[in-house]
Amino acid sequence: VSRFMVVDDQIAEDATQKQVLRMATPATCKLSVLPVEKAAANILAGKYDAQRLFIVVKKPETYLKLAKAGVKFDQIILGNITSMDIVKSYSRKGQAIVDKNIKAVDETLANLHEVKVPAEATSTFDIKPPVADDAPEFVKDVLGPMMVLEGDSLPVSALPEDGTFPTATTQYEKRNIAIDIPVWDPNLCIQCGKCVLVCPHAAIRSKVYDKKLLEDAPETFKHADAKWKNFPGEAFTVQIAPEDCTGCGLCAHNCPVKAKEEGGARPLTMKTQMPLRETERANWNFFLDIPETDRNQLNTSTVKDVQLLRPLFEFSGACAGCGETPYLKLLSQLFGDRAIIANATGCSSIYGGNLPTTPWCVNDEGRGPAWSNSLFEDAAEFGLGFRLAIDKHAEYAAELLKKMEPELGEEAFKAILEAPQTTEAEIKAVEEKIDEVKAQLHYMGTEEAEELESVIDNLAKKSVWSIGGDGWAYDIGYGGLDHVIASGRNVNILVLDTEVYSNTGGQASKSTPRGAVAKFAAAGKKMGKKDLAMMAMSYGDVYVGKVAIGANDAHTVKVFKEAEAYNGPSIIIAYCHCIAHGIDMVNGLDQQKRAVESGHWMLMRYNPDLAKEGKNPLIIDSKEPTLPLEDYIYNEVRYKSLKTMNKEEAALLLEEEKKAIKDRWRFYKHMSEMKMDD
Repeated sequence: VSRFMVVDDQIAEDATQKQVLRMATPATCKLSVLPVEKAAANILAGKYDAQRLFIVVKKPETYLKLAKAGVKFDQIILGNITSMDIVKSYSRKGQAIVDKNIKAVDETLANLHEVKVPAEATSTFDIKPPVADDAPEFVKDVLGPMMVLEGDSLPVSALPEDGTFPTATTQYEKRNIAIDIPVWDPNLCIQCGKCVLVCPHAAIRSKVYDKKLLEDAPETFKHADAKWKNFPGEAFTVQIAPEDCTGCGLCAHNCPVKAKEEGGARPLTMKTQMPLRETERANWNFFLDIPETDRNQLNTSTVKDVQLLRPLFEFSGACAGCGETPYLKLLSQLFGDRAIIANATGCSSIYGGNLPTTPWCVNDEGRGPAWSNSLFEDAAEFGLGFRLAIDKHAEYAAELLKKMEPELGEEAFKAILEAPQTTEAEIKAVEEKIDEVKAQLHYMGTEEAEELESVIDNLAKKSVWSIGGDGWAYDIGYGGLDHVIASGRNVNILVLDTEVYSNTGGQASKSTPRGAVAKFAAAGKKMGKKDLAMMAMSYGDVYVGKVAIGANDAHTVKVFKEAEAYNGPSIIIAYCHCIAHGIDMVNGLDQQKRAVESGHWMLMRYNPDLAKEGKNPLIIDSKEPTLPLEDYIYNEVRYKSLKTMNKEEAALLLEEEKKAIKDRWRFYKHMSEMKMDD
């Protein structure tokens, strides 16, 4: 089609409607909006003979008028063109998707209302600035203009000379994109912490605190008595960040406390954000001023206590209901104040470090994750480089510290170099001692003191992570990943496994399961999913874990703690539901659970330290499959679409995958039950 012709006597006289039609016309096509008589005259005069003409009318009578005038048509299409396009575009995804899209269009057309634009503005307020006035100067002057697409107006001199940008800046965006937000009922809450753990954007948090602090609380601020043995008489609050919440509903949906009757009260209920915005904003600001819980009083191996840890990854630009970001948030809660992250290009680099704001942030002491993105393919090597540099600097710092022992004292030497660093409290003690020594070094003024001051921080344990998706870990970056886990170095690898190249539009990876439809696997993937865990275990000295936070959150916390504590390479493969799977994201964690129950995803740990104790290092943490595979996969469009397009092929691949799951389980179970006797 080279020209669209809208034939309608009324529209041809309406300048506004004509302008709207011009805006909607594809750039490669021309547009004519004409009354019936002029349209017929132009066509019969041969004005459009050299063009492919597509005539659009509202009513069939208009076609009849044109035909009576002598206009001939090659083809006439009767019906709603939009609906026909929907059928063409979405039929492979199932009739339910087609029906929902047609319904959405029909309801839109039925609810169109004209908006009267006055001749001049009558409002008494201005558009609010992009960030609040209490934001840091750099955020207001540099990041603020970028947020409202005015970054080109900034002079080069306003930008950081070395290309580094401050962290903890997403807190100033206040996007207000949620239609509904969770509302907490303290009387029904069991304080389990699951809502805080699963929130992809760290927009729902909890604290335990002294009740005296409530004296200055806003009138609508909610609290309950804390249900912790080690916090007697203290208060507990779950608070929502109303302007940062995306309204995904995962917290409310996954709350384990069910209503006693249909539609009854629950601890978290989704309610319209707008009427709650002002009061909850005041509550959130008050909540932020409440002191953080002393980490030394918490058992960070439990979900209940993890909820009280401050997240150092917050308010990212990830999809509402994202399946990846809860794992990153958990990592930041457990190890964030000493984490150094090498990130592979992909979703995690887009929501993790995309200008103008950064979700990685800092605690009250100014400590937080150091994050950098290199390329798609080399995040593992990038992280290994971090590890090698830290180790070399630590070695050099130890030499200098030993050399300066007479000036600094034997106590400082032993408190840093000989102190254990296996627990959080022990690492914290070493950090504090290092800060004391740095203060001494600063005033010494010698060349050796300056040199030691520049490297001594490396003597406190650092948590090095290489992070990326399955496209990186299974495919384009696998060579580097394999090199790193074979190095024996203490690098932690986190694979955010969505089983597809999520960021680039849904291409198949070697992680994509058999029978799933993706780009480059439009007829359903014929090969099974690559077993990355098995390949990593083959080295014998690599900690390997497979987790799914929606299936077993306690297991997820346990694996993260064990992997980071292991003195050697570790890899965690985390199941992540994704919008590319074709699901309602509020059901994402349900799908994770089904993936485990069907045997598609095994929860397991391979800990080489157990082998040193004469124990079997492989532990399977999930039960044998109890759910039929089809009850898991056919909740997702990526599988249902193949069933719609080719039932026979879908059935064949389903049976092949069922057999593969049985074989895999048999093999893993056999290995996990092997005796380790000589």
